[in-house]
Amino acid sequence: MNKTANAIASDRIWDSEEQTTSGHTALRDENRGTGPEIIGESPRLRNNIQQIEVVAPTDSTVLLLGETGTGKGLIANLIHNLSPRRNHPFVKVNCAAIPLGLLESELFGHERGAFTGAITQRLGRFELANKGTLFLDEIGDIPQELQPKLLRVLQEQEFERLGSTHTIRTNVRLVAATHRNLTQMMNEGKFRADLFYRLNVFPVTVPPLRERREDIPALVRHFAQVFSRRMNRGIEVIPSEVSEGLARYSWPGNIRELENFIERAVILSQGPVLAAPLHELAPAKEETGDPVTLQDAERAHIRRILREANGVIGAAAVRLGIPRSTLFYKMRRLGVTAPQQLRSMTATAARR
Repeated sequence: MNKTANAIASDRIWDSEEQTTSGHTALRDENRGTGPEIIGESPRLRNNIQQIEVVAPTDSTVLLLGETGTGKGLIANLIHNLSPRRNHPFVKVNCAAIPLGLLESELFGHERGAFTGAITQRLGRFELANKGTLFLDEIGDIPQELQPKLLRVLQEQEFERLGSTHTIRTNVRLVAATHRNLTQMMNEGKFRADLFYRLNVFPVTVPPLRERREDIPALVRHFAQVFSRRMNRGIEVIPSEVSEGLARYSWPGNIRELENFIERAVILSQGPVLAAPLHELAPAKEETGDPVTLQDAERAHIRRILREANGVIGAAAVRLGIPRSTLFYKMRRLGVTAPQQLRSMTATAARR
């Protein structure tokens, strides 16, 4: 890594540790800087950073691929910070979080009176990101009817607001991300081939946490420090059995799930030692030698969280650290049905 990327990628607070005689990890506070918190030194992560160093100085489109919760947003931010556009806007849009009817207005803006409720003119994200970087997260969720307009702005750097015939020029560098298989979607006719090839200029696959387990202790230290400060807790020690247990777990929700788990652990900790509720983690079948696939582990984990959330999809999504739409998608893909309690509630509501 060059010096700039290394400084940003290593921007963590508790990156120094001391081993006590009991084998626990004592944490020493070294608050250095405020860059994107891309934490870890695993070979997979270092390879990602090297790829970013190569592509960041260009204006080429970058497509970030990987599971939900792997930190694609931080990677996109790092690309912007290492680019010549760093002093201009970095604008983010989660395409899965915006209702389909509003997404076009969100991206391209609208004129007053363009549709019911459009009482004022609104600038779209492509205008707001002019001379900077636009990060389109979950781009696989963009509806097909909007894809031609997106393709046009990527190719020609021009568009019209809704309700206007005036063509607007923009100078935007695009970084897109998705957890979906765009190649499969393209083959199934759900994603335009020309848009896919326009996005797939420089693909970067962000590894899931289970493929960079050696980074888990550093992430645990970082999140423990962040949340202990936020909650005014004096946590100083992470027991070795906690670090080892967290490193063995498969983390189907990836870094976001780990972050939420450590936040819960900090809440439960009453003293200087991190009290992590390891019993909440599903047993890792691979430790016992039983055959298990990744889908089996993810399916079991989602079912357990749904049970603990009493079948409330929104609450389960929060615990997993993923959007509701992503949880619905995973449930359909894995064949997970809602718990009996939720089905009973739904049936009762339908009868009423």
